[in-house]
Amino acid sequence: MKTKRILAFLLVLGVLACLAGCAGGTKTTPAPTEEAASTPAPTEAPAPTEEPAPAPEEPTEPPAEPQPEKPDTVEFTDDTGRTLTLPRVITKIAVSGPLSQIVVFALAPEMLVAVSNEWDPGAEEYFDPAYFHLPVLGQLYGGKGELNLEELLAAGPQLVLDVGEAKAGAAEDLDALTQQTGIPFIHIDANTESTGEAYRKLGSLLGLEDRAEVLADYCEETYARAQQIMEQVGSGRRKLLYLLGDKGLNVIARGSYHGEILELVGENAAVVDNPSSKGTGNETDLEQLLLWDPEFIIFSYDSVGAEVADDPLWQQLTAIREGNYAIAPFGPYNWMGFPPSVQRYPGILWLLQTLYPEQADYDLYSEVNRFFELFYHCTLTPEQYEKIVG
Repeated sequence: MKTKRILAFLLVLGVLACLAGCAGGTKTTPAPTEEAASTPAPTEAPAPTEEPAPAPEEPTEPPAEPQPEKPDTVEFTDDTGRTLTLPRVITKIAVSGPLSQIVVFALAPEMLVAVSNEWDPGAEEYFDPAYFHLPVLGQLYGGKGELNLEELLAAGPQLVLDVGEAKAGAAEDLDALTQQTGIPFIHIDANTESTGEAYRKLGSLLGLEDRAEVLADYCEETYARAQQIMEQVGSGRRKLLYLLGDKGLNVIARGSYHGEILELVGENAAVVDNPSSKGTGNETDLEQLLLWDPEFIIFSYDSVGAEVADDPLWQQLTAIREGNYAIAPFGPYNWMGFPPSVQRYPGILWLLQTLYPEQADYDLYSEVNRFFELFYHCTLTPEQYEKIVG
């Protein structure tokens, strides 16, 4: 009995020892708490994706570099060789004489703040009347009235233009006037052959290049046409005189500025020792005219051309006796050149057709009307044309 109790006690000890060994070697996991149970299980992070490539930027112009401001003045060298400082932008001009007045009127009538001479009364039939109310300054060379500097300063031009043949001492004269008035005086050379180039210079000076080119083309085309016709005429060039004055005894001599178109379209018979540079020409007499005895005579519109047919003295000249003479057209200025300005271009066309009708077979009215539109800014009616050349 005692032995059974000892065995039972040993068995209990063995069980307890076994239980103690299990408790030391096995890790138990506690049950999740409520907070842990409510927290969602972590999910796998999504695989990284490639970011889309940025859209190409639109090309942009590089920022403009700041441009230097243009100066208010420019340097200009005129045809006397003088270099003057002028305003860059010119809007107000005056002129030195009637030749310049007609040249500049064709290109920039809106810029004229004064004129050198009153317009011929007949011009009012053709020109815009607005131009008949400008101050009259007088002219620098020749003429009856000297340049009025007080009126010039009151008119306020930015420069004064002298166009045509440079007079002796012109550079000194223009320098003195520039210094005296503070207004630049500029000379541009122009004769019948070179007026086209003169217009280009004026166009560049005044910022009117396109308008000037049209006028230049007309002048050069007309001059070239005259040369071509005279090549066709060849040795048939006619011997001419151009007579003016109330008695018809003044002559435009060979070699004078006023006689250029006579030498272009014929042979000027008036050979003198000292050709006059004035529009009144050289005075002569009927005896000298008889010695020259031209084939054709042109009379100034205000001379004796309408009377010579019944005058026995004039009938001694072959040209008068045979009816080979004409009166130069006038409207609104003398087409033969008084003043010797751009109206000489329709004068050339008239002379060619008067002297050589077979070679110069163009429509003269159309040609002259084109000139009036370009240079006088008006349309010439057939009635006005007939009045001028009739």
